[in-house]
Amino acid sequence: GACAVPRLLAMAMLRRLARSWVALETAVLQALGLQQRIAPALALQAPEWFPQYDPESCENDQSDSPSFLDNIFLMAAPKKRRTIEVNRCRRRNVRKLEKVKNNIEVCQTCGHLKLKHVLCAHCYQKVVHETAVVRAQIQEQEGRPLNAPAVETVVLYQGETATEADKGKRIIERNRKRPSWFTVGS
Repeated sequence: GACAVPRLLAMAMLRRLARSWVALETAVLQALGLQQRIAPALALQAPEWFPQYDPESCENDQSDSPSFLDNIFLMAAPKKRRTIEVNRCRRRNVRKLEKVKNNIEVCQTCGHLKLKHVLCAHCYQKVVHETAVVRAQIQEQEGRPLNAPAVETVVLYQGETATEADKGKRIIERNRKRPSWFTVGS
């Protein structure tokens, strides 16, 4: 009863493997120009209830209509449908929820919310914009990108003058007031 189904599946799979092996061997021998029919090269030691190879039965099986087991790929499948309660519990599990953040504070410079010990995103965008403007001005002075000399760059804002320590350095002049976050010594 229950043992017959796996035995039938195993026999069908072995029969299909034998047919495939014979077809491959025949194709290789025909391509090489050797004789068409020789004994199979695959030898298996199996229990006696396994099907034995018989070339005549393979030729007869090919003319018959294919079995539904020849084209099936067996996979694991669930025995029962998951209930909606189980699905919701799995999807709304505590581990998948967002953690509550207790380390949020107000930025002292701009007033936007930010994480503690992390640079404020709003202030950082201002720095990125100012840096891009300074880089564009350097590119205009040098003529093309990546042509900058290996010297230090000094950025002078409105009302500032170069000091004795700035001699030999590249000087970029900006026609605006110095931002509060861009200190003189930085």
